[in-house]
Parts: sequence; C-alpha cells; structure tokens
Amino acid sequence: MMSVEISMPLLAAALAMTTAAGCGRADTGQPGETVPGAERSGTTAALEAGADVMQSTEPVDRIALHLVGFHPSKSDPRLQFESHHFCDQVNEDFMQCVLYDGDTADARLHGIEYIISEKLYATLPADEKPYWHPHNYEILSGQLQMPGLPDAAEGEALKRKINSYGKTWHVWKSGVSGQPPDSLPLGPAHLAWSFNRDGEANPAMVQARDVRMGLDTAEARRERAEWASLARPQAGVDALAQHFPDATGTPAGVIDNGNTGTRAVPVLTMQRP
Repeated sequence: MMSVEISMPLLAAALAMTTAAGCGRADTGQPGETVPGAERSGTTAALEAGADVMQSTEPVDRIALHLVGFHPSKSDPRLQFESHHFCDQVNEDFMQCVLYDGDTADARLHGIEYIISEKLYATLPADEKPYWHPHNYEILSGQLQMPGLPDAAEGEALKRKINSYGKTWHVWKSGVSGQPPDSLPLGPAHLAWSFNRDGEANPAMVQARDVRMGLDTAEARRERAEWASLARPQAGVDALAQHFPDATGTPAGVIDNGNTGTRAVPVLTMQRP
C-alpha cells in the first residue's frame, strides 16, 4: 500500500463507485445451499417491485461500506465465522452494521455489529464494557479488509477504526469454519468476540477467504505496520487467552490495557434445547 494523501471527497467517490459496482467476488463458502421454503411467486415479486417504487428504504439506503473479517464466539471460540459487514457510518463515533456470511445475493443475514470509538467506549458503564471487543488486532493483522476499494481509500477508512470497539451478536450459525450452516436461524443469539493473537483464527479459514476474494492478509499486515503508532492499549485483548494458550504473537500496537473483559456476562450459545 503506497503512502499517499487522500481527500475526503476522493474517499467518498471511491466508496460510491464500490457500492454502485458491487463486490460480487465472494460467496457463502457453501454453494448450492438454500433456505427451506417455497420458491418466490410472481405475486411476491410484483409486490416487491411496487413497494420498491412506492416505499422508502432510507435506513438501508444509507449502507455504503463493506468490510470482511472474522469472529469467534466469546463463549466457545472454536466457533469461528467469516462475516461480511455492510455498514452505515452514522457519525464519526458510531457505525451500525448488518452481517452476512457472504456478499452474493443468496448470502444469509447472520448477525449485527455496532462499532464505537474509543471516546464512546470510555463512557460505557463498567458492567457494559465486557460486551465490546477490541479492533486493533483485526486491523493491524490484515484480517479486516474492505474488498474492492483502492488501497488509499481502504487505508483512510480503516485507520479511523483503530482503537475502536465492536458489540456483535450472531443469530444464525452460518459461515462457520468447517461446519455446514443451520438451515434456519435456530436457538438464541450469542455474543461474538475478536481475534487478538496470532494462531487464534483458523488459518484455513483466513486462507480460504483470501483465495476466494483475491485478498492477501499477510501483505496487508506488512503494509499496515506503520499504523502501530496510532494504536493504544485496549480492553479485552486477553479475554480469550485461556482458550488459545499457544497463540502468542501480535503485530506491534496490540496491547491489553489490563481490563480484559472477562467478567461474566449472560452469553447465549448456539446450543439448542
């Protein structure tokens, strides 16, 4: 990634072109899988076409950013998801995202994520903070990427997310590494977390994403090394350390601040009655 200055109008233009063109380079990793139910009828298609003309869809029309990364379940980090975030940057400190297991028309909506700045995180009550995972490793390791954007635009967007936190709930066990998807969103929602050490994320999962989408996590990590100077210690970096005793390496800049986010929270799992 070349170090270049990028103006906000250029970033906006790049994002607009990406949104208009669509990425279309990934699938859910489970081709041919369909949700059970009768095929869409002509009546349904006609109703949707009419509604598209007559009804406002302003909240979803604001979605303009596509990020792809990975989440482990906080209660069972063996469950690891590839997750495509389609996001609305509401203001400079708050982003809201719908999460899918792919970026094609048949992708399943499997969760939501809210992303807040370090400034907003500092305002949270103590019993709320353990729900929010840190983002510095995701960014500095190269795992979190914005497919289809020019390098300069992606860099500008992701540097603004250094020191941020996310609160993520998965509602459908789909996009899970090495596991077939549930046919429907079954069971309760559950809290997801971030990877924070080398060796926590299944390398086959990361490689499969990179090959399918034409991305290079290792190269992105090298190119983002200079961003470490922007990173400050974060809460929750060591929250899953006991689950991954052999995972020790991190990019420079990924440091736990001593508040690991391990306090018990009512984490709901994918286990069904």
